[in-house]
Amino acid sequence: MAAAGRHLGMTAVAVLAVATSLFGLSDASAAKKVAFVKKTVSSHDIVIFSKSYCPYCRKAKAVFKELKKEPYVVELDQREDGYEIQDALSEMVGRRTVPQVFIQGKHLGGSDDTVEAYESGKLLTLIGIDSKDDL
Repeated sequence: MAAAGRHLGMTAVAVLAVATSLFGLSDASAAKKVAFVKKTVSSHDIVIFSKSYCPYCRKAKAVFKELKKEPYVVELDQREDGYEIQDALSEMVGRRTVPQVFIQGKHLGGSDDTVEAYESGKLLTLIGIDSKDDL
């Protein structure tokens, strides 16, 4: 039985290696995409990883428009490496969905998290607005 388990583990490793070579993904490539996400997030106050056609992404972007704040938006569907960046985001935050919103280098979450933070007033605090009256 233990030999069968080891064999299955070896098979899984072999399948992963073949898939990696077929799709041209490597640990180095994945590390570059994680580094891209980290650098982007640390270089801008507000970052949204988005897809241009996504209604949830539009909803998150609309929150910042209402706050008169312009986020740095990475439209994953308009980049050749968008799928790989989305993989890196999934690895980093545990979610593959878009949007993924970052404020001051910290992960806020997706669309519902952004709207909830706005409605509760947490988002105003995170971006340094004292109250909605300051808009």
